[in-house]
Amino acid sequence: MSTSVSTSFVKQYERDVHHEFQTMGGILRPAVRMKTGVVGSSTTFQKIGAGIATTKARHGVITPMNQDHTAIECTITDRYAGDYVDKKDLEKLSIDERGAIAKAGAWACGRAIDSDLFTAMDGTTQTAVSFTLTSAATVRNSLLGIAKALNANKVPNDGQRYCCLTANAWAAAETVEQFSSADYVDANGMPFKNGAPFPMWRRWMGILWTNHQELPNAGESSGAKGFAWHKNAVGYAMGGDIEADFDWEGNRAAWFIDHMFSGGACLIDDLGVIEITIGDDTAALPTT
Repeated sequence: MSTSVSTSFVKQYERDVHHEFQTMGGILRPAVRMKTGVVGSSTTFQKIGAGIATTKARHGVITPMNQDHTAIECTITDRYAGDYVDKKDLEKLSIDERGAIAKAGAWACGRAIDSDLFTAMDGTTQTAVSFTLTSAATVRNSLLGIAKALNANKVPNDGQRYCCLTANAWAAAETVEQFSSADYVDANGMPFKNGAPFPMWRRWMGILWTNHQELPNAGESSGAKGFAWHKNAVGYAMGGDIEADFDWEGNRAAWFIDHMFSGGACLIDDLGVIEITIGDDTAALPTT
């Protein structure tokens, strides 16, 4: 094999990367407003205020709702995830090995998207809900408090509410019967029935729940956070699909395979994102 990667290999690899990115490239992508194909270094998401319905007299003039329209700017930055593959290793790559490398790059880009979104959500000014892992009762009250906080902010209960907890907080939530029992969560709300694009989410109390270890300070004894939000309250803009680029470096006798995309996140509606503070994300799971 020469130092040139065959066109066929590159095309197959790019298809693998694109497929993996679309499948698992960021858990949160289906849970936020997405704008793709953005040209330039920034774009805007429109935030539209609430309208008020009024009455009118017969043949009278209808009072306009005069909804506020606010353009929320979203800055796009370039992101990269690359690594070296030795020429001799590349000669031996089977389909499975090629796919494994493609997955690593695509998933790294996906984690970057989730990290961007968590950073944007962390900008909310909404009163934090305290998630206490002391007992099953306090965990249950914390879960209910999240739904209560969304309701208090008049966040629409239209099937587009989401919540992301740390792995430890999620495990604690599993000790709550109402959260985990089939008596309260039917098969349609469980992850194995959700399917794409929600393979990792559980529906309960009108909210789609999941867990993520890229949350701020996840797994730490203090400062860990989770978030609850409405899909329309957070946005992510992408300049284009993820790409893969092959560069030969003779002094290393290796190919540098780079995965790249352009994207950025923004907080569109502050009222639509609730911060959840998790006291000690290393605490033992409650028993009863």
